[in-house]
Amino acid sequence: MSGSLTLVATPIGNLGDITPRATTALQEADLVCCEDTRRTGLLLHHLGIEGKKYLVVNEHTEYDACDQIVAEVLGGKNVVLVTDAGTPGISDPGERVVRAAITNGITVESAPGVSAVTMALAASGLGTSRFVFEGFLPAKGGERAERIGQIADERRTVVLYEAPHRVERTLQDLEVACGPARHVVLARELTKVHEEFWRGPLHDAVKHVGEAGPRGEYVLILEGAKPPAPATDEEINEALRAEIAGGASKRDAATKVAIMLGAPKRRVYELALALN
Repeated sequence: MSGSLTLVATPIGNLGDITPRATTALQEADLVCCEDTRRTGLLLHHLGIEGKKYLVVNEHTEYDACDQIVAEVLGGKNVVLVTDAGTPGISDPGERVVRAAITNGITVESAPGVSAVTMALAASGLGTSRFVFEGFLPAKGGERAERIGQIADERRTVVLYEAPHRVERTLQDLEVACGPARHVVLARELTKVHEEFWRGPLHDAVKHVGEAGPRGEYVLILEGAKPPAPATDEEINEALRAEIAGGASKRDAATKVAIMLGAPKRRVYELALALN
């Protein structure tokens, strides 16, 4: 008979956040897959769980570990996957393991718990009805610049993770791309003794981190971009004239300009008809 694969969310700081269901899953596991056996071993010791078999699944070993995990589950073993903190697969190893399990017909279960993404977002005071999670940005190069450019135009609230030694530079890059007045919340050391939420414009955030010094892991919650101001009649007429001069009919020009400027089609068509 097939065993089971269970994703278990672990505390991101305060060990009191472990859930009873997560504890039961760890107690019943035949194999515990984790990033760091020392760190996970300390958590299990805190829970009074000893004598477990471990398999290291981190960014370097996850690909090769998939076959063994699948074989263990298909062989009837109960396998639990955890990371150092938080929910497996969210900016942590786990995505490949889950995909391999599903490909082999294994049901993936989960014991939910702490997620820094939703916790920081909920306490930020920014919009929570629509948001995007960007995880960690690329450290450098064109890919980083492209991602930051996309974030600057994003109208939904954006959630980012950042390491302490890179947070000041990331805030500086965001200030350049988004402007100094864009609102940001810095959530630091979540659930720990020195948990801190700082709120303010990007310009002040750069100054705050520079003065306080980067300490602990950060979650950045960035206000979404404001929608562009509606196009004026003058801007619409200018665009219409350019399309008509290029050979378009007034109807076709109105359709194209309405899409291009995000203006109501009826309004643009009326302006097109009024052109001499």
